[in-house]
Amino acid sequence: MENPFLSLIIVEYIDEVWNHKSPLLPTDPYQRAQARFWADYVDKKLYDIGKKIIWSTKGEQETGKKELIECLKLLEGELGDNPYFGGENFGFVDVSLVTFSCWFHTYESYGNFSIETECPKLVAWTKRCLEKESVSSSLADPHKIHDFASGVRKRLGIE
Repeated sequence: MENPFLSLIIVEYIDEVWNHKSPLLPTDPYQRAQARFWADYVDKKLYDIGKKIIWSTKGEQETGKKELIECLKLLEGELGDNPYFGGENFGFVDVSLVTFSCWFHTYESYGNFSIETECPKLVAWTKRCLEKESVSSSLADPHKIHDFASGVRKRLGIE
């Protein structure tokens, strides 16, 4: 299922139109392809894995938790010691992944784990991203996301 939180096509359009102000994609073709690959990976993986944790019963939640940790560790490895996925600059992969960060609290709550324990560099990256006003003002409050998920789970009879 397509990620309802973000259309990477729209983000690419924004980058093409306003790249002279703050480019999101690298100018180097190889680095640009790498950024597109990782953004597509985030787009295709995290939404479906997150659904397993939030909207499922215990058995499938556990599977989702393991898959999410594996996915986040892979992304953390790609981040390395850089402040952002694009190196020194906030970029395309950061935009694609940061949209999921407001769901981390809900994943942790229903999956009964800590993303910070499993992926401390990724949590530090999230905090760094949230220092940007353009990011922090665009994302939903994690506690409101959790309240929403809790209400839906109750209506579905999962809780």
